[in-house]
Amino acid sequence: MGSFWHPFAEMSKVRHAPFIIDRGEGIYVYDEDNNRYLDAAASLWYMNIGYGRDEIVDAMDAQARKLPAFHSFIDYGTRAPMELAANIAAVSPDPESKVFFGSGGSDAIDTAAKLARRYFNAIGQPERTVFISREWGYHGMHTYGTTLGGMEPNLAGYGGDLVPDVITVPYDDSEAVEKAIDHAGADRVAGIFVEAVIGAGGIRPVEPSYLTDVQQLVHDAGGLYISDEVITGFGRVGGWFAASKYGLQPDLITFAKGVTCGYAPLGGVVAASHIAEPFFNTPGLIFRHGYTYSGHTTACVAGLVVMDIIEREGLLARAAKLEGEIYDALAPLEELDVVTNVRRGVGALAAIQLDTADDTLAPRAATACREAGVLTRAVGGGGLQVSPPLTMTPDQVEEMGSLFRAGLETL
Repeated sequence: MGSFWHPFAEMSKVRHAPFIIDRGEGIYVYDEDNNRYLDAAASLWYMNIGYGRDEIVDAMDAQARKLPAFHSFIDYGTRAPMELAANIAAVSPDPESKVFFGSGGSDAIDTAAKLARRYFNAIGQPERTVFISREWGYHGMHTYGTTLGGMEPNLAGYGGDLVPDVITVPYDDSEAVEKAIDHAGADRVAGIFVEAVIGAGGIRPVEPSYLTDVQQLVHDAGGLYISDEVITGFGRVGGWFAASKYGLQPDLITFAKGVTCGYAPLGGVVAASHIAEPFFNTPGLIFRHGYTYSGHTTACVAGLVVMDIIEREGLLARAAKLEGEIYDALAPLEELDVVTNVRRGVGALAAIQLDTADDTLAPRAATACREAGVLTRAVGGGGLQVSPPLTMTPDQVEEMGSLFRAGLETL
């Protein structure tokens, strides 16, 4: 038995037969027996630019040989995180934003929650401690993120909420948000966490009007609109951020995954200029928060090269085109008995919804698809995740559809 403890795993089964990925090229990965698999999930949503990008590795190698990392606490810094922060701010809805780095998406959610509460304390409204979250939402697995998430299995077994003052509402009902604000008291609302497209909860888009309505409701209450873009950021939905795509003005944006596309762990929070202002201009006011690897130099170098690749290769536009191509390739799967429908997401996102009468069907389907040569995973509500690299060609989209069919037809 190995010593590695897999996340989200039933180790009594996994420990006997882990599935080992050995290498990757483009949109494909290979196991140790050299079997090839089309990666329809971009690993865990993040491999937007595909595998085998030597220019990223070369840039990271050069930086690591010069200086792999140095901490950024107090007044210390290195150039790469400063440059990456400027580039991220420039493509955000507020170009004057400030960027706080961590090591991943769960870090980003906890940072955003703490920053919101610290901000309100700083401006004399310490009573604002209540956050609103949405059913089917996923906001990482740190303490705040676990409680903010709206997927019941991830909340079970901890003896109740890990943090207080979180209200969960249906994911697509703006009136429920209004009622939650009334129930909590507008003067107690710190903010709402919103995925523009629910990701791990089953690829669930909403009408753009829902997003603008909810933003207005929360702003009218004096709270913050927090756009969780850990999945949707850096090209996935056909823009740098979903917030920009929908004309939103979030107070905070969380990001990770696509910022380095898996070449290094990195994530962070984009704080709009009005949120950062007290901390940047008030003597003695400190956000006493940070991580050992906040602004990790080599990871930020990876982010700089990734952003250049996305821009240079037109991957934002490519993701927008993939929306229709992916749906057209997968829609015929609805004729299969096990498929309820194919849910079209936004950009390079979709879900193959399976019959929910059997809660073992989605995991079995993911395994069957893997055996047929395409990698996916079960997501919330009994669906299969489809979020391939943005570099996928039209022919590869068709190949993906064929491989899904081959796997699902065995069930």
